[in-house]
Amino acid sequence: MASDLEGKHVVITGGLGALGRAVVDTFLESGAICHVPHRGPVAADVPRSERLLLAGGVELDDEAQVARYYAELPTLWASVQVAGGFAATPFVDTSLDAFAAQLDVNLVTCFLCCREAVRAMGEGGGRIVNVSSRAAVHPAGGSVSYSVAKAGVVALTQAVADEVKRAGILVNAVLPSMIDTPANRASMPDASDVYNRWPKPRQVAAAILWLARPANSLTTGAAVPVYGQL
Repeated sequence: MASDLEGKHVVITGGLGALGRAVVDTFLESGAICHVPHRGPVAADVPRSERLLLAGGVELDDEAQVARYYAELPTLWASVQVAGGFAATPFVDTSLDAFAAQLDVNLVTCFLCCREAVRAMGEGGGRIVNVSSRAAVHPAGGSVSYSVAKAGVVALTQAVADEVKRAGILVNAVLPSMIDTPANRASMPDASDVYNRWPKPRQVAAAILWLARPANSLTTGAAVPVYGQL
């Protein structure tokens, strides 16, 4: 049976990272045409496909570049904002520049892509899915800038969802805890006893896929926990 995403155009930011690649693979398997903006080089092991359309040199915190990128796309069905970054410093050691950098990489990029995605969607509506974090709703010390930025993503998601629901655009967020990636394992070598409890990239991607499908016709403005067993 054909997927309800067959042939639909979907933007996936951060699509070359560990979670992003899982999201891209999941959407490709569902028949979507995936557009992946990026700013750096593409690893040799990234599979090439006529349904995986890479666009280099796109800075997602640059308003003009993001607007131009989305304006040149075919009619868009969904936009998935995976792009982001994590930084941890004690609060009293956090400079304003460091704080602003976390806002830029996590919240500003999400804002710009959500706005342009709404503009790029046709009369048939669409879906927007943002990747926030458990830290947005259960913040802890040591990464204040990150927690605030990801909380902003949740507020943005809910506010946009309320504004665009009558256009048939559903907007949601997922809130992962520590995702089981090679980088996260390397950063926490003493946590090996709980690696199996961390959510896997493919599991998070499956939740994103469900929210982005046309079959999801009810859920909007949600911040969906994808914590695994943590």
